[in-house]
Order: sequence, then structure tokens, then C-alpha cells
Amino acid sequence: MNILIIEDELRTAKSLQNLIVEIKPAAKLIGHFQSVEESVTALSADLKPDLIFMDIQLADGLCFEIFKSVKITCPVVFCTAYDEYSLDAFKSNGVDYILKPFSKADIENAFKKVDELKNFFQQKTSPDIEELLARLIPAAEKTSFLVFKNQKYTTVHVDQIAFFYIRNDSTSIMCFDQQEFALSQSLDQITHLVSSKQFFRVNRQYLVNFKAIKEIEHYFLRKLYVKLVIETPDKLLINKEKSNNFLSWMADR
Repeated sequence: MNILIIEDELRTAKSLQNLIVEIKPAAKLIGHFQSVEESVTALSADLKPDLIFMDIQLADGLCFEIFKSVKITCPVVFCTAYDEYSLDAFKSNGVDYILKPFSKADIENAFKKVDELKNFFQQKTSPDIEELLARLIPAAEKTSFLVFKNQKYTTVHVDQIAFFYIRNDSTSIMCFDQQEFALSQSLDQITHLVSSKQFFRVNRQYLVNFKAIKEIEHYFLRKLYVKLVIETPDKLLINKEKSNNFLSWMADR
């Protein structure tokens, strides 16, 4: 398998390369590019990858510009710090959408999806389109979560949730009425399950509901300080790289 990496962060690219070699020792890394321009030039030539790991925000723009300039026929695994591009990703040969910082398990699952799709086409001369789409397109957004507390199961509707956050290495729900519940899913998994229009991953620890946001202040080092209608255990800070996306998300109503 010939694998291409399109990633503008050298440290991330190196980490990804090491994981690929560890998981797929027989794979051949045929290149690493950091920009839209470099990628278009390479893919327009004789470079023929079987799989591409691609960051979304590159040094000179969004990776989706690559698809406008060159035809890509192989599957693509998108690796990004932002969750708001998932629909565009699955429209652009995407077989998986991994949020940074990714783990070995994330990359292993990506290869598993690629192998499943490869087997799917090998076994079926006339693939069922609905079945194929079910494999590629994320499940419908969750509207509620089943929780267990005080020896009882109950459901919490997403509209009741002010934010999800990581507490003591596990994920919890904080409701607007300040009831708190533990969840078995990771915050990365929840980010993909709920509406990206309703919830935003402000940092690695918090996924917040738009309706919970009270005000936003400028903070040191071009960060944003987000205040919610209920108090949070930690100060919610958004780094400068993510600030513009957050403000665009806030304005997109």
C-alpha cells in the first residue's frame, strides 16, 4: 500500500508516519507535502497513492482546494483539529475523520475502515449504494444520551446539556439545571455524535452548547475567554488558531 501524507505540521506528520510504520510495516510512504500547491503538483504528476492522510487546514489554505484542481480516486483519511468540516470531508473521498491529537487506536481504526471498504468492493460486483453510504456517512446526530445515576437509568436530551467535559479522565455531562452525569463515551466520540451546529469543541476538555454561551472576551496571546451561563470547573480558553473558527461558528445562525 502506497501512502501519502499531506500535513503542514512537521511534528504531527512525523508522529503520523511513525504510527503508520508501526501499524502497517509493509506500507510504503511515498511522500509528505505541507501545502495545497505542493500537493496539487505532486498528484498531477505520476504519484499514485493507495491512501492519503490529509490535514484540512494547510499552510496555504483548506485541503478541499486540492480536489478542485486534481482528481483523487483513492480513499482519504482526514486528520484535523477542527470538527466543523466533517460533511465536506465525507464528500471528498473521506473514509474517516480523525480529530487531533490522534492516538494509535484512531489510526488503526482508520486502516480498518479502509480494509472493510476494500473487501466490500471485492466481494460485490454490484455494490448496494445504500449499504456503501451507511459505511461512509456518519450516523444521524444524537438527540439524547442514556445515563445511569443513583441506581437508575434515565435519558438526557441534548437541549438540556450545557456542556460535555473531561473530569478525572472520564467524560461527564453538565446540564443547565447543574445536574451532572457520567458517560461511557469519550469526548472525541461525543463530538462526532452531536450536532456540530449546536456544539463546539472549544478545547481538549470541553464541548459546549451554543445556548450555554453567555459572553466572549479577548484574552492574553490572542486567545478567547468563553463564559457560560453556568460556572465551569475550569476557565474556558480557545487558542488563537481556533478563535476564528469559533467566532464564525457563533455567527453562523
